Amino acid sequence: MEEKKLDINSIIGFVLIFGILIFMFYQNQPTPEELAAEKAKQEQVEAETKKVEEEAQKPAVKEAQTINPKDSTAVAAYKSGVGAFGFSAVSDGTTKLENEVLYLEVSNKGGQIVEATMKNYVTYDSVPVYLVKDGNANFALNFTTSDNRVLNTSDLYFEPSLSKSGDNQVLSMKAKVADNQFLEYRYEMKPNEYLVDFTVRSQGLNGVLNSSKPVTLEWELKGIRHSKSVKYENRYTRLTYNHDDGNISKLSENSELDEETEEDVKWMSYRQHFFSSILATDDHFETAQLSSKNLVEEESKELHFTKEYSTKAPLKLQGGELSQNMHWYYGPTDVKILDDYKDLGLVESIPFGWGIFGWINRHVFTPFYGFLSSFLPFGIAIIVMTILVRLALSPVTYKSYLSQAKMKVLKPEITEINEKYKDNAMKKQQETMKLYNKAGVSPMSGCVPALLQLPIFYALFMFFPTSFALRQKSFLWADDLSSYDVVLDLPFTIPFYGDHVSLFPILASIAIFFYMQMTTGESMQMQQQPGMPNMKFIMYLSPIMMLFFFNNYASGLSLYYFISNLITILIMLVIKNYILDQDKIHAQIQENKSKPKKENKFQRKMREMMEQAEQQKNTGRR
Repeated sequence: MEEKKLDINSIIGFVLIFGILIFMFYQNQPTPEELAAEKAKQEQVEAETKKVEEEAQKPAVKEAQTINPKDSTAVAAYKSGVGAFGFSAVSDGTTKLENEVLYLEVSNKGGQIVEATMKNYVTYDSVPVYLVKDGNANFALNFTTSDNRVLNTSDLYFEPSLSKSGDNQVLSMKAKVADNQFLEYRYEMKPNEYLVDFTVRSQGLNGVLNSSKPVTLEWELKGIRHSKSVKYENRYTRLTYNHDDGNISKLSENSELDEETEEDVKWMSYRQHFFSSILATDDHFETAQLSSKNLVEEESKELHFTKEYSTKAPLKLQGGELSQNMHWYYGPTDVKILDDYKDLGLVESIPFGWGIFGWINRHVFTPFYGFLSSFLPFGIAIIVMTILVRLALSPVTYKSYLSQAKMKVLKPEITEINEKYKDNAMKKQQETMKLYNKAGVSPMSGCVPALLQLPIFYALFMFFPTSFALRQKSFLWADDLSSYDVVLDLPFTIPFYGDHVSLFPILASIAIFFYMQMTTGESMQMQQQPGMPNMKFIMYLSPIMMLFFFNNYASGLSLYYFISNLITILIMLVIKNYILDQDKIHAQIQENKSKPKKENKFQRKMREMMEQAEQQKNTGRR
């Protein structure tokens, strides 16, 4: 056979055919512009189709409740009668309310606030301050229907509607039975305010709600940790409530569980040291069952909550309908802000202290320090305030030191009496009192000035740890004057002291040691009187107690006592070296002793009692 071979013409033919096919293939491909146009056209068709489908589904949502079989809560709610009763279902989701200072998220499920964030504040570790977050709070109404079904609004889905009223944002959350039958939560947020008006009302449910049984308001919250020391923060975390008559009460600070049922409650404050969640009403809650549970047993970096709060309060139906005007406050426990709501009295939720101490803190130290810190650095403002307070109390210091000087002049005569009657304690006391009376000296006169300073001491003790103005304000090595300063972290914990070393308490303890040396040194040199405390023991004990006790307290307080004791020492040195004259004091005492001294009723009564006791003692010996 003849062998077939590819000649050059055949090869050229095949190459031409293959080239023509490739050319035709690329000629039929769309250009990039054509591809983009086709894609846009397809997306438009898909969007229109989706819109039609959503419009078709809307009536079904309003007419019937749909239950996701995988949602166990929804299934349980449906079985308990929520779905069967007729409340409409709305999809899950949240609506945002925010102004310049506050951010809120309100959930469709339950119609309640599920996030409350302070916009202008952060925690010790620079995290935004949350008061409500990740399910730590729950607000709900429990009510009974006309056919005796018990429903909880946390299981209901509310339909949101956001609108404006002037500059205010208004959020209406409605759980509907029908368009003219619903339960509504209405939130109204004003610009630059932490207070949100909150109204609960029903419409067209007078035949639905069981008017013989009250609607019960339930509010629960776990306080979120905001400070580096959870134990220190927990000390000032309390449930406080205001009675309709204006009296302020609070639950226990450290109780594992404290429960109270109170009448005529105006508001409840879930305070978290420097921030508060408050529910107030325009009228009052006739009764309120309040509880506070302590969640902190010891210092721990792992703890995220301080206390667990709970309130249950019945709401009355009026004509078979519900109508209650209330207010939510989520914000700082700051006197400058809370004082704006005088009609609600929210400023009283701040722990100023009780009685005269709280009055001094509220009306003297708080505004005075606010004035100083408005133009001075916060630490310098504390020093200036301390200097002015000590100067104001210098007359009291003078009286105290004058009493000590008089006692020093009488020391030789008191020593003589002690030696003469060393075996007769009763007689020794009688003669000593006679000497004091003749000389015009009272051994208690040195204690009176100290007692007069107690209101100042306690007021400042409450001022520094609770003053919002000091929060996260630094001075020298202290990064927060409202909390303790740390110069050394310890790898272990010392009982009653802590796991750190604070420098300001050390300085304050050293200053108080030298101060007590000056004030008790003369007394220590005198013979110890029977029944009197050991002054040497007190001189050493007081600085040690301050060192341990103030190591976990506000550094601003330790700074105050350090500066205060330094200034007091200087004032006493001036009094001793430039004001008091020992010779004049001695001459005055001698003059007093030469004058007839008239006994007052108290002195006469004391002398008679001591004489009777001496007679009884002598009779017993016979």
